[in-house]
Amino acid sequence: MTAAINSKFVKIQGANIHYLESGEQNTKSVLFLHGASFSSQTWKDIGTLNLLAEKEYRAVAVDVPGYGNSERISGSPGEFLLEVIEVLNLNKPVLISPSMSGNYSLPFVVNHSEKLSGFVPVAPVGIMMFTQQLQGIQLPTLAIWGSNDTIVPVAIADELLKVMPNADKIVLENAGHACYMRATDEFHQHLINFCDRCLSKS
Repeated sequence: MTAAINSKFVKIQGANIHYLESGEQNTKSVLFLHGASFSSQTWKDIGTLNLLAEKEYRAVAVDVPGYGNSERISGSPGEFLLEVIEVLNLNKPVLISPSMSGNYSLPFVVNHSEKLSGFVPVAPVGIMMFTQQLQGIQLPTLAIWGSNDTIVPVAIADELLKVMPNADKIVLENAGHACYMRATDEFHQHLINFCDRCLSKS
């Protein structure tokens, strides 16, 4: 059965921010960001939101400011995510962050890791800028990369593993930078397993 996926808007930092949501409001939540060539719609199109709702999670995919149907903001990227989590009443979600959205997720993890149950960086940009600040952060983390990523090489994932003691790495073979598009089933399997592990404890 296909779960209902609702398109909604919320005011964040004075801007209209669009998001898609599936699953029950009061269940454990998973928050999706997206890369520069994509939007929240991507997670609907490849079946991720529906799959998470079937697994009884609340899945929320946000159009980051200036992308998809969201307006631009003037505030800081890290504080934007903090407000999203508070306004949408997401209680310690697992955060999924591909590519460009690393500009939002990495400063957020540095300053507010206690607000999350887990972190899934999918070849995000900016890791090398934040390695020193991420040092020792205990947040359960699953770095997912495509073996053929030419934009953010797999070696960058190892830099994350060096500084974050609870980080693991998964490499999806024959997949590129947006590895979830090429190896969707495998990506989903690792994501569900990680969410089950993190959210069963929270």
